[in-house]
Amino acid sequence: MGFILSLLTSLIAVLVYLNTGKISGERSRLAVRAITILIGSIAVFNSISRLLVIIPPGNVGIINFFGQVDDNTLAPGVHLVNPFNKVLNFSTRLKDVKENVDVTSQEGLSLNLDVSLQYKLDPQKAATVYKTIGTDETQLVISRFRSTVRAITANYPASAIYSTKRQEIAQKIDQQLTNEIPTLGFIVEEALLRNVKMPDVLQAAIQNKLKVEQENQQMKFVLEKERQEAERKRIEAQGIADSQKIISGGLTNQVLQLRAIEATEKLAQSNNSKIVIIGSEKGGAPILIQPDTGASKP
Repeated sequence: MGFILSLLTSLIAVLVYLNTGKISGERSRLAVRAITILIGSIAVFNSISRLLVIIPPGNVGIINFFGQVDDNTLAPGVHLVNPFNKVLNFSTRLKDVKENVDVTSQEGLSLNLDVSLQYKLDPQKAATVYKTIGTDETQLVISRFRSTVRAITANYPASAIYSTKRQEIAQKIDQQLTNEIPTLGFIVEEALLRNVKMPDVLQAAIQNKLKVEQENQQMKFVLEKERQEAERKRIEAQGIADSQKIISGGLTNQVLQLRAIEATEKLAQSNNSKIVIIGSEKGGAPILIQPDTGASKP
């Protein structure tokens, strides 16, 4: 309608300009011509602008021709379109939806979760989204998001949601939404579990339980360490016993006598040794060694 009005205005301005010759008075004729030229130029520019559409970055254009939506979308940039088309811009930028969701654990305990969903419009499905959802998909996406969070957390105990299974729960929420949301025409980037809130009494009980479990793990570690140390000492003692057994089995009288002579010689060569008295093997007269003189006397 705007294009038709602009076109009619420009045609009327041309007709008026062509008939200004009938106006008496040079000044009046020039004034009317100037006004018609100005009005005609504005109308022509407005008509031309109806033929050109600029799609800003981070958006796609949806073409609506009297209720008929074209499945092909317009990419960012300048496009020449039918002046009777209505072009709507849809953002394809990443959106971050933050929600505070009341959920129930596996035991039936009430918890409160701070969660986030990061998603964006699929440019290839923008026309479908416009036809099936419209220009505001937020409430629909949030409803799916909340339902998924509640369904998944209901399978976990409160202590797991609060501590050990938070990352696993966030991954399952992300996987579930990644399977569901694309059917609506959106792409899920990531689902985040930011915080878990619960009653103070329950939170204190869970923290005490976790503390006891940590102490038990520490005790198991200590006991295992002591067991390994005891095993090491047992193996060491067995090795010493086996070594002594082997050595004692190879000791004969001749070997013992040779070792005694070697030890006596080393002792005799010591600076602090003066006289060494050694009994004979059969109890005979002792042997006297005097290192200072190097003499021996039986």
